[in-house]
Amino acid sequence: MKTDFQLMADVTAELDADPSINANAIGVAVNDGVITVSGHLASFAEKHAVERAVHRVSGVRGIALELDVKLAPEHRRSDTEIAEAASAALRWHSLVPDDRVKVEVDNGWVTLTGQVDWPYQSSSAEQCVRPLLGVRGVTNHVVIKPRVRDKDIAGEITAALTRHAQREAGHIDVAVEGSIVTLSGRVYSMAEHDAVVGAAFGTRGVSTVVDKLEVGR
Repeated sequence: MKTDFQLMADVTAELDADPSINANAIGVAVNDGVITVSGHLASFAEKHAVERAVHRVSGVRGIALELDVKLAPEHRRSDTEIAEAASAALRWHSLVPDDRVKVEVDNGWVTLTGQVDWPYQSSSAEQCVRPLLGVRGVTNHVVIKPRVRDKDIAGEITAALTRHAQREAGHIDVAVEGSIVTLSGRVYSMAEHDAVVGAAFGTRGVSTVVDKLEVGR
């Protein structure tokens, strides 16, 4: 187990090593394995990059993001410009079904709505909008239309966990109600946590993953 001091050093080093992040604008605090990152960033894409960087560090038990997006002058765009750019990005993305995802923009904050068949289509829609200039945040309200039974979803998730990580599969309970999956149990790192949640979210018919996993030994 890493000490809080070691975790702070590792997280700081990971942020410094990522060229898409201005680490000088970010403060890092650690308490019992939970990382708090704070500061003011120039884009929403950078905020997402910070979150991903912290997740890559082993030993992290939780993450609190206290990051504000204050757009640099050259990144500012009107809501109309952002909506037009987002709509075009969705049309040109090969993994997003045509005309199934709609865009609304309010003061730089993008809300996605619509209905798709697979979780990857919803996440792809968010990924293609997130780095656009002027975007201050993204709310993804795209609905996954379930097409399989609860039993089939639970079986596919358990099989995926067994394929990806035998250790995790033996310590995790999967409960399914409609298209909502609840994960409970224990994993040993944030990397394992992300792998388990990703396996569940990537299963056909899943629209929402309720994360009740505990991170730690």
